[in-house]
Formats: sequence, structure tokens, C-alpha cells
Amino acid sequence: MSDIEKKEDQTIEEVKFTLDDCSPELRQVVEFEEVPEELLDMLINVYKASEPSSREAWDQLPASAQNVLDNFEQFHALVALSQSYSGIDFLGEMQETEKPSDMTEEEYTDYKAVTLDRVLHNCVKDMGKQLKKARRNPPMKREFLEIFKK
Repeated sequence: MSDIEKKEDQTIEEVKFTLDDCSPELRQVVEFEEVPEELLDMLINVYKASEPSSREAWDQLPASAQNVLDNFEQFHALVALSQSYSGIDFLGEMQETEKPSDMTEEEYTDYKAVTLDRVLHNCVKDMGKQLKKARRNPPMKREFLEIFKK
């Protein structure tokens, strides 16, 4: 049996994360926003996958914008929630959209993947913009802080 065949025969263990595997900040966001149970798996997976891009965006924010929140984990939790809802909206729209006749199935799949990536990237950018606004807008800053009150 070749190495390739052996690899095909191996079963891939699926790792299932729960909210307990995530930060307290994500749990606070879930509780505050009353995230529906049906969305939790997606939210947790987005949270786990989005850390590098969230970290990069956080590191590029001015300190005054970072100071709106207590830490990176709060930013990351808010980004993950935004990305989850935006991702669901996008996927719902794509189900209702017909594949253009001039695209192959593979081109259409690639198009959807690139567009979804752009949507998710925009969520990160938008959260950064909101923090920049909140540093000069006390009511907006209070809204952010309200989510993470202990």
C-alpha cells in the first residue's frame, strides 16, 4: 500500500470546540448579545480561525483606539461575532443567487470564497473604525464598555 493510500485510509479526527475553550470575553459577548444556540458553533470556529487577522488589525490601531477596550481579547470577541453574522448573511444571499452562466462551477466557488473573505476582512476593518470613532464619542464608548461589565 502506498503512502497516499495509507493517508486516505486514516480517519481525520474532528476537533469540536465549545464556548468553554474560548476566552471569557467571548462568553461575555455571547451572553450580552444573546447569541442564538444555532450560531454558537459557527461563532466559536470563526473565533478560533480569526485570531491572526484580528491581532494584526489590533496591533495597527492607535493606542487611543485600543484604550476604548480593556484588551485584545475583547476586540477579538467582537470581531468574531460581527464576522459570524456577516458570514451567515452572505451565505444566505449566495444561496438565493444563481450562478452566472458564463462561470464554471469552479470559478463560481472561487468567486464565493474570495467574496466571503472580503466580507470577513471588512468586519475587522469596520470594528477598528468603530473603536477609532468611540475614542471621541463617549456614548459610543459606553456602549462598548457595557458589553464587558463584570
